[in-house]
Amino acid sequence: MSPALAVIDMQNVFGDADSPWRTPRFDEVVGTVGALATAFADRAVFTRFIAPAVPTGAWQAYYEEWPFALQPADAPAWDVVESLAEVAAHAAGTDGRGGTLDAATFGKWGPELARLVGADNRLVVCGVSTDCCVLSTVLAAVDAGVEVLVAADACAGLDDPSHAKALDLIALYAPLATVVTTAQALALAGA
Repeated sequence: MSPALAVIDMQNVFGDADSPWRTPRFDEVVGTVGALATAFADRAVFTRFIAPAVPTGAWQAYYEEWPFALQPADAPAWDVVESLAEVAAHAAGTDGRGGTLDAATFGKWGPELARLVGADNRLVVCGVSTDCCVLSTVLAAVDAGVEVLVAADACAGLDDPSHAKALDLIALYAPLATVVTTAQALALAGA
């Protein structure tokens, strides 16, 4: 069985040129993310970072710095970018019906992704931002005992140095986490 694929937060809020949360190389990874999502379609899920209805704890201070982000879950900012929307709609999702997995946290690992991973116990990860939501998802999955493969050229960070540092940190978790290319991940899609 092939690994599952988690496409992390390929949303308008990170791809829009006018967004305060713009990920500079977002547009450069859309094609590779789309190729992975298409190849893993029946084992893929798209995640969405969304704001909580009411921030609690340290999230209160976070949203004081980013008040624009306090938008409802159905706001266009949180949508998967249009160029990936069709493949997201056909993804297996966490319930086998397609769609997305929403979370008001940086890390997206939890029971829903664990069900998608299943007995294969391997997860390919791509998306944005390498140095935030991707890293947080990878580390939580590794702690759960999942083998994680991060498609480096299908991820983008806040900037190139932060992207590289995050990948270096992930590589330190070998053999639980491995940094791979999109080509290497695609080879696993039919495994």
